[in-house]
Amino acid sequence: MRSDEVDVVLIGAGAMSATLASMLNQLDPTLSMTIIERLDKPLQESSAGWNNAGTGHAAYCELNYTPQCEDGSVDVHKAFGINARYEVSLQYWSYLVKQGVLPKAENFINPVPHISFVWGEDNVDFLRKRRQALIGHPMFANMEFSDNFEELSEWMPLVMQGRNPQQPVAATRVAHGSDVNFGAVSRYMLDHLKPQDNVNLLLQTTVESITQGADKRWRIQIKDLSAKKAKGDNSRHINAKFVFIGAGGAALSLLQKSGIKKAKGYGGFPVSGQFLVCKNPYVVKQHLAKVYGKASVGAPPMSVPHLDTRYIDGETVLLFGPFAGFTTKFLKHGSVFDLFKSLRLNNIVPIMSVGLKNLGLLSYLIKETFQSPKARLKALKSYYPQAVEADWSLHIAGQRVQIIKQDLERGGGKLQFGTEVVYADDNSLAALLGASPGASLLVPIILEIIETCFPERLKTDAWQQSIRRMIPSYGISIVSNQDLFMSICEDTLKTLKLRLRTNQSSDRL
Repeated sequence: MRSDEVDVVLIGAGAMSATLASMLNQLDPTLSMTIIERLDKPLQESSAGWNNAGTGHAAYCELNYTPQCEDGSVDVHKAFGINARYEVSLQYWSYLVKQGVLPKAENFINPVPHISFVWGEDNVDFLRKRRQALIGHPMFANMEFSDNFEELSEWMPLVMQGRNPQQPVAATRVAHGSDVNFGAVSRYMLDHLKPQDNVNLLLQTTVESITQGADKRWRIQIKDLSAKKAKGDNSRHINAKFVFIGAGGAALSLLQKSGIKKAKGYGGFPVSGQFLVCKNPYVVKQHLAKVYGKASVGAPPMSVPHLDTRYIDGETVLLFGPFAGFTTKFLKHGSVFDLFKSLRLNNIVPIMSVGLKNLGLLSYLIKETFQSPKARLKALKSYYPQAVEADWSLHIAGQRVQIIKQDLERGGGKLQFGTEVVYADDNSLAALLGASPGASLLVPIILEIIETCFPERLKTDAWQQSIRRMIPSYGISIVSNQDLFMSICEDTLKTLKLRLRTNQSSDRL
């Protein structure tokens, strides 16, 4: 069986693998890399433009990042951290635009105001307090607040049309929010890498096994699924010094194949997502914003309802959702047996424990799955009172697999939303588990992986100089260093053209 020797293997051709490969290539263009993808095209799962909300998550409009405390105050610490990480991703994209690796910014990121919208006196009071707690830092200094019906009608006409003028409502707006096409930005990164002789993208290729030899190198057995080789010998090995598993929902099963100690006890809780999509140009042109509200009681954190402008591969549409759902698939293009195949003796107890503790959540997901079109339209009308069912179609988004892990303190297991990187003891393998990260985590996670898995290389002058060119704030807190934040933010907004023209909103109406 033929074997290839490379420095790095990346499993899964999504946004995470594309970003890690791109950054490693910028740090050391001589590194040999192989990217392995099971499907016939890269970026077809959660990274695809139609499979996520494209918000980027800057904490401008996501109210779940600013919980209200028992004393009525608003905790904004997480929002500052989220926004700082979001700026790190913008710095890297800005660098790639300047280097010509990425094309014009409007091909993958566009200015779309981020709006938080609430109704009811208590929620209006909360939103006012939230804004007041945030605007002291330059990150949120441009956040506007309004409870004036006429002004809100200018910000978001569709949301206000047909609404009772006597209803207490309020909104905050950050004009330089963004809509991100993660599939596009990742595709451009891969397109820049593919012509290079030391980078290989293998499509329609599945990973059969992952084992570490006595020499500490990883031996990945792969199988070619393409029709041309179906009748012949279609298996071979790739030997690598470092392996990254960034395969979305499939990451858990691949991590289990690696046999590393830290993989034990991990399970997956699959959550599907659905969106209503409107392509009617008359409706679409009346809305330029991402309008986020508050999640309903019992809903998981990623189910905060929002009415969004989206730019996807040259098409402008409106999206509303998400509507959660439950399936046993770990990938949108996966198998209904994925959940069952992930069961091991070491994770059955945590999985069963989480199931018993979260019967309410499971019931909610099943109810959402079988929700009627009439019920979905009713939810939409909370944000767009004059919505017409004929203008909207249901779209199945990317699959999310939330993390289940052992609860060492209480026993059993615990369910956690978000992402987590699991490393081999010698840091020669890293696997990303959990929900797909937005821009606020995309590049910061990659930096964490590089710091953990390439520590000696990162200490060299060459890598230090390169990484500071890519990320000017690297190693410095832009939360506490406000002057640095302002200079960096000004540069990224200019390079990525995220400043919204004053009259752009009215131009669309």
